[in-house]
Amino acid sequence: MATPYVTDESGKYIAATQRPDGTWRKPRRVKEGYVPQEEVPVYENKYVKFFKNKPGLPPGLSASDAEPSNQQQQKIPGCADSDAAGLSKSAKRNLKRKEKRKQQQQQELEESTADAATLVDAVEKVSISAGGEAAEDSSSVEKAKKIKNMRKKLRQVEELQQKVDSGEIKQPTQDQLEKLARAKTLRDELEQLERLS
Repeated sequence: MATPYVTDESGKYIAATQRPDGTWRKPRRVKEGYVPQEEVPVYENKYVKFFKNKPGLPPGLSASDAEPSNQQQQKIPGCADSDAAGLSKSAKRNLKRKEKRKQQQQQELEESTADAATLVDAVEKVSISAGGEAAEDSSSVEKAKKIKNMRKKLRQVEELQQKVDSGEIKQPTQDQLEKLARAKTLRDELEQLERLS
């Protein structure tokens, strides 16, 4: 936006403008040759100017000559991209490797989906035929968990008893005493669970 200059018999000045909040700025007197900051052009060194003005094509080459012909766009056997014509040997080799990897991944994905489908069918057949066995397996897993928890609690009680006996804990708290009193019941419950499993 250009700055609104006003010139009269007293000289040149910037006219009064209204701010976004509705208040007005005072008119400002400016000297001859003043350029406001917004209108000062951005400095560009000679290299920036050179590259901005540099043509995209080499000297003497027209835009119509720059378009590739159909002969240059022929595909190289074994390469997926038509751009492979300008690539080095190693780049072409890398392209071939990438294509092979993609093909292998697609084959593995297809095989895994086929395997998953057969596995799902097999699981359904087993679950239908086994029916009650699955329930028995889950109950045995639950019993194993209970036995493990009981052993852990019993181990904690025994460690607490050793600390009390060694004098490490001189006056056990009420909770610790209750824990020590539960030792016999924990042993009985553990024996019962082990007999059932």
